Amino acid sequence: QPVTLRAVAADDHGCLFQSCAHYRADSRGELHLGTDASHGGDYTGVEPMGLFWSLAPAGMEKPYQRLVPRNTGAPMKVEVLVHQGHSPPGSMPGPVVAKAEVQRLFAAPGVRRIRLKEGVVRGSLFLPPGDGPFPGVIDMYGDEGGLIEFRSSLLATHGFAALSLPYFDFEDLPRVMKELKLEYFEEAARFLQRHPKVKGPGVGVLGTGKGAELALSMITFLPEVVAAVSISGCSSNTIADLRYGEMTLPGLRFDMKKVSVSDSGVFDIFEALDDPANPANSPSVIPIEKAEGHFLLVVGEDDRMWKSSLYAELAIRRLRQHGKENFELLSYPGAGHRIDPPSTPFCQVAMDRVLGVPVLGGGESKAHAHAQEHSWGKIQEFLHLHLG
Repeated sequence: QPVTLRAVAADDHGCLFQSCAHYRADSRGELHLGTDASHGGDYTGVEPMGLFWSLAPAGMEKPYQRLVPRNTGAPMKVEVLVHQGHSPPGSMPGPVVAKAEVQRLFAAPGVRRIRLKEGVVRGSLFLPPGDGPFPGVIDMYGDEGGLIEFRSSLLATHGFAALSLPYFDFEDLPRVMKELKLEYFEEAARFLQRHPKVKGPGVGVLGTGKGAELALSMITFLPEVVAAVSISGCSSNTIADLRYGEMTLPGLRFDMKKVSVSDSGVFDIFEALDDPANPANSPSVIPIEKAEGHFLLVVGEDDRMWKSSLYAELAIRRLRQHGKENFELLSYPGAGHRIDPPSTPFCQVAMDRVLGVPVLGGGESKAHAHAQEHSWGKIQEFLHLHLG
């Protein structure tokens, strides 16, 4: 029997997301997402979690919205429906023959969330169940600002003491990212390192986008940081100047004249960042060769936000020029900019919170989903290896 499987979920603001795929039930009227292939809809092939990673705003919703869990304490509820016949995405599906609710949890039972106001440091500390001590990781996102906690709660679920660290546009932190002081991140690293539940002697840091670049600066200048995971980062400091004592790394700027806009109003900023390889921009380069710790560089080869594959090459070249091999590279064909934990819905174009316009992030849904799944395991392996 031909059937269409549909998944429906709502975000914290009530925006509806949905996905669908075409299957054929076997002679007993059964189908198994782990072994049966989808023949159409939002994805094809054997993709056990395809209905999750292909969730996208429903037709009546504003496009380009991202399904990001804001409340890690509550599960994401996803209704899965089985409809008669094959109905294309966006069309009226056939009669419902079965349905069930699935809950996606972002924290295991016993994971503790502690809101942080420690000196100038803000954020949330997630601790795994048990006595510990646990390897400590600081977790940061990019220039969207605010506090994003779901990756930290998942890290705690996998045995890490994870500090979700905002650095602007949260509580009494600066509203916009004009300049950043590394002392703020140093205080966060020292807080985590000294926490009785954290193993030590060093801590790790994991960042995406601007957060990745801050992770590279932290492992370079802060002896407390011994392992850094950079997801889609730049090897130079960008946007905001970074100060540390008397030192300043100027931020590379975006040239808005190099932004192109498609007929549908999507902004492509791929060419807009100042070239970090231009000798005139050498003051912005992060001197990562000074780092004593280890690097894991994660990039999507179809990242259209900026040239993260090139930036990883520049970082590796710099390390090798100084006789260092303290890095690993995970480079994924077909993956876009924001490589999140597994089954996070793929979003090729997303509303940029700062610019207020849709910006192209790149990638192809299935390749991106596979990159998310593979890199998540590798990130945990890397952090366990270097943090004990």
